[in-house]
Amino acid sequence: MSTFPEYDLYDAIGLAELIREGEIGALDVLDAAMERVDARNPRINAVVDSWYDEAKSGLKNPLPDSPLAGVPYLLKDLGVLYNGRRTSNGSRFFSDAVADHDSTITERYRAAGLVIFGKTNTPEFGLNATTEPALLGQCRNPYDMDRSTGGSSGGAAAAVAARMVPAAHATDGGGSIRIPASNCGLFGLKVTRARNPIGPDVGEGWSGFGVGHAVTRTVRDSAALLDATHGPSPGDPYFAPPASGSYLDQVGRDPGRLKIAMTTRSAADTPVDPECVRAVEDTAKLLEELGHVVEDAEPDYDVDAMKFAMKTIIGSNMRTLLDLRAAALGRPATADDVEPISWHWAELGASVTGADYARALIVIHAISRRMADFFSDYDLALSPTLPHPPLPLGRTSMAGDDLDAYFEELTERVPFTPLYNASGNPAVSLPLHWTDTGLPVGVQLGAAFGAEDLLLRISAQLEQTRPWRDRRPDWIEG
Repeated sequence: MSTFPEYDLYDAIGLAELIREGEIGALDVLDAAMERVDARNPRINAVVDSWYDEAKSGLKNPLPDSPLAGVPYLLKDLGVLYNGRRTSNGSRFFSDAVADHDSTITERYRAAGLVIFGKTNTPEFGLNATTEPALLGQCRNPYDMDRSTGGSSGGAAAAVAARMVPAAHATDGGGSIRIPASNCGLFGLKVTRARNPIGPDVGEGWSGFGVGHAVTRTVRDSAALLDATHGPSPGDPYFAPPASGSYLDQVGRDPGRLKIAMTTRSAADTPVDPECVRAVEDTAKLLEELGHVVEDAEPDYDVDAMKFAMKTIIGSNMRTLLDLRAAALGRPATADDVEPISWHWAELGASVTGADYARALIVIHAISRRMADFFSDYDLALSPTLPHPPLPLGRTSMAGDDLDAYFEELTERVPFTPLYNASGNPAVSLPLHWTDTGLPVGVQLGAAFGAEDLLLRISAQLEQTRPWRDRRPDWIEG
């Protein structure tokens, strides 16, 4: 790499510091990011759209006073809008859907001085735990090209793991930040429901299941990004408990002596790989060495009721999304417009009654109250992020015709993360374990509603004790 060869060594805050101190120009940093996308993306297919010239043109304006100013950044190609560029949602039905305005979170990224120059791969409508959409093609894990990045923020995670950018936008409706963070050796924070804005076009994602934030290499980058984006925007139907101060200021603060519940059991009683059990047990020992108390315990909730709620809410939202797109195109949606499983989700949504939907909301609100009770006894909950290391590509396909079988398979693949989407609580995946063959395995920590500050403090303590930021795929020069 001819431009700024040290680029890969820095996180987002580090790059911004160099720019602010005049040691390198923001244009040189952007050129370095672009070079890496051009060189590395053909191998992994993480970045699916880019606008280099427009991004360079934007650097003619003065940068704001921000810990992220001048840092190259990528948006996920799902749900979030960038004026003048398409948001395909990983689907041919939206392949020419060009935005005429920014999403609120995009506006806040711009205001923080992030230099947005592209979009990342995602499964169609975020409906898969692997990133292999028919429209955009397979996204490959930088640690093993035959394995999945996870989903649905798989392109974002692959781009960060391959050192194209130090951080990237991501969303999470059932684990879609934490799953690819686990598979790609990154830090992934799923924020509290309504912590970040999702407008201006909608008030919530998947009836509150979905949130937006980022995947990062360092805890402090995640905190700085959250400082830039958190808080309600006008018209939001509700918002998370206000932050007590800067999230970045939480990094490095003593988390105190915490009481932590630990489980390695899938609530659905599905298998958990010994590597994932080992990851949790090793993390528990590390936490105890740091002075925390770890006990065997787990939240108690009705798994079947939550599955009903998820199917009802996702199906209803899929039906509505296809109907809205059809209205914009002036023609009905058909099965040929989307992948088969997406169509079956929409068919399910068409059969959902108002009573079904109301019952689904009652279920997730009950889970929220159970989680509130649980976190009155424990500060944190420790579990695997996933029940397996990164899986081979092609294991979970959206080309089938049996939605029930697909959903059950997905439930087995992802048994630990959706609970926090149903309840709205924040949770993180931390890259604290690696297999003997060099594959990353994440561990999950969950906390009380609104407690991102605590998650950032404990995550930073673990990061300092067992650093991970310098790990990289073997083929990425260091």
